[in-house]
Amino acid sequence: MIIIREFQPGDEASLRALFYQTVRHINRNDYSQAQVEAWAPDEYDDKQWSARIRALKPFIATIDNNLAGYADLQDDGYIDHFFCHKDYQGMGVGKSLMQQIVNSAKARKITRLHAQVSITAKPFFQHFGFQQIKAQQVEIRGQVLTNYVMGRLI
Repeated sequence: MIIIREFQPGDEASLRALFYQTVRHINRNDYSQAQVEAWAPDEYDDKQWSARIRALKPFIATIDNNLAGYADLQDDGYIDHFFCHKDYQGMGVGKSLMQQIVNSAKARKITRLHAQVSITAKPFFQHFGFQQIKAQQVEIRGQVLTNYVMGRLI
């Protein structure tokens, strides 16, 4: 059973581990080793990461009290982070998080969702009604990665 809960202080390190493992193992299917290492480097600033996550206030998905994924929804409808743990792919975690985002958007009277989506996540977002607005190249720590600006109306 997937439980969605609010972010709690103390989740930051676990979310960093999930982010790192997902990018390094799942996104590796669509990006080079150098690209995933730039996106999710071994070394990171713990204080900076923690401040960023606290500001995002993501929804947390758990299965049997294990962290299975997380995603956020900002006040302007922007989804900044959306990651499912590498060991919980294809188990409905992403669907549950997306349903939480849509429900939260409706409750907050947000009428449009948008995100910058990886090659890996593009089919998932399309499945939930997101349309590609544009493809773009973004530079991260000296590596250029392709992603897509996508959006949908609520």
